[in-house]
Amino acid sequence: MVVNSLAFLWFFLIVIIVYYLCQTRKTIQNVFLLGCSYWFYSQVDIRMTALLVILTLVFWLLGKGIYYYMKQEDGRKASLLTTVGVIIGIGALFYFKYLNFFVESVASLASLLGIHMSWTALHLVVPIGLSFFTFKLMSYVLDIHHGKIIPEKDIVCFANYIAFFPTILSGPIDRPKPFLTQANEVRRFNPDQLMTGCRRVLWGMFLKMCIADRLDLYVSAVWDNYDHHSAISILFASLLYPLQMYADFGGYSEMAIGVALMLGFKVAENFKRPFFVLDIAGYWSRWHMTLTSWLTDYVFLPLNIKFREWGVYGTITAIMLNMMFIGMWHGANWTFFLFGIYHGLWYIPLMVGGGFFKKRKIKVNAKGWPKKRYVVKMIGIYFVVTFGLMLFHSASMTEFWHICERVATHWQGGLFTDMSSMVNAAICLIALIYVDIQEEWFPKYQLPLPKLMNRWRWELTLAIEIVAILLFGVFDNNQFIYFQF
Repeated sequence: MVVNSLAFLWFFLIVIIVYYLCQTRKTIQNVFLLGCSYWFYSQVDIRMTALLVILTLVFWLLGKGIYYYMKQEDGRKASLLTTVGVIIGIGALFYFKYLNFFVESVASLASLLGIHMSWTALHLVVPIGLSFFTFKLMSYVLDIHHGKIIPEKDIVCFANYIAFFPTILSGPIDRPKPFLTQANEVRRFNPDQLMTGCRRVLWGMFLKMCIADRLDLYVSAVWDNYDHHSAISILFASLLYPLQMYADFGGYSEMAIGVALMLGFKVAENFKRPFFVLDIAGYWSRWHMTLTSWLTDYVFLPLNIKFREWGVYGTITAIMLNMMFIGMWHGANWTFFLFGIYHGLWYIPLMVGGGFFKKRKIKVNAKGWPKKRYVVKMIGIYFVVTFGLMLFHSASMTEFWHICERVATHWQGGLFTDMSSMVNAAICLIALIYVDIQEEWFPKYQLPLPKLMNRWRWELTLAIEIVAILLFGVFDNNQFIYFQF
């Protein structure tokens, strides 16, 4: 059941009506919300709901044990239980996502060395959302061990944090403290939150259905048949893919944030206009922000401290490992591994030049627009991201090399065109670019409207978005790209 489907609409209408009928009792409200979340997840794969429940119970108990031994000033046992939690979280990821990849890679290496290894790949079903909820589970025990939070007494509140249906499939990856604080309060019906949430859901649907799915018609037509297309078509499709990714994953995040807000929860933001930056560090500070901040806090900073005696080389080592983890988090494929390494390499000039920990501000001219040299740098970063996503998009390293070879050698032939999809997508892209530019550089600007229309500005915006979705949207319920991670 995808968020932009009619089935989800009926599901959510029932949920929100009953949910606010229960608003006088926090416990009933939370129990109902948890039941809805488990039912929602079971529609994806009912077999994996049991795994989700078991892991939730195990980590809730681990949190209690860690806190108990911390109060007893028994740091060794508290650290041991924290390590057990991290091992279980990483172990679940490794078993379901990486076991076959790891063993097959070892077998391939052994074969090159003349050693025979027999291995039959396991038919494992990877739970959707595994990479997201395991990070939530691990951050819970780590934050208790670091003294940032105390264990949640109510297992229903904790289970809601892990299984919250708007975010369980593709994030955002919330931290435990903000969510649990809200879960321990009664969420009362708030018309303003409902309207704001509705606007964000509609905007997310517009991004997904009118831009991401429209661009996918062109990008997939070229990418899936690259050996029949010219270098120009492949490069053009590659340049469109970052926009498709942004609209797809950003659209899901907008919908998840909006649905959560309608239920009275403020969850973390995940995107902040990621292409208006000057370097790769700026890009990752605005792209999939909850993943970046999670790995920064729990991977990069501890590694940077561990390697501090190495100076700038220690920081380089820490960031390369961190970016490697970001790449592999997306899946068990050498393309993802090299995707992470590729991005890590772009950090090295920043660290060597001393610009890694500095915020680089984009200067604007008298009219408020960014100056030309900064625009050139932003375009350059977009090209850097585009090449990395060519790796990301490739099904294998073999496919990536074949695509690169095709780009290098097949310049004959013109640009493949799909006028209907391209024109419709271009119209909607203009709206996205306008909104991002306005929010980035002209946050107080509003289109001048006649007085009567201005009174109904937000209602008019919603109406335009609905009409745009009906006119330009793709209605075949395409899966979101990040569901596979």
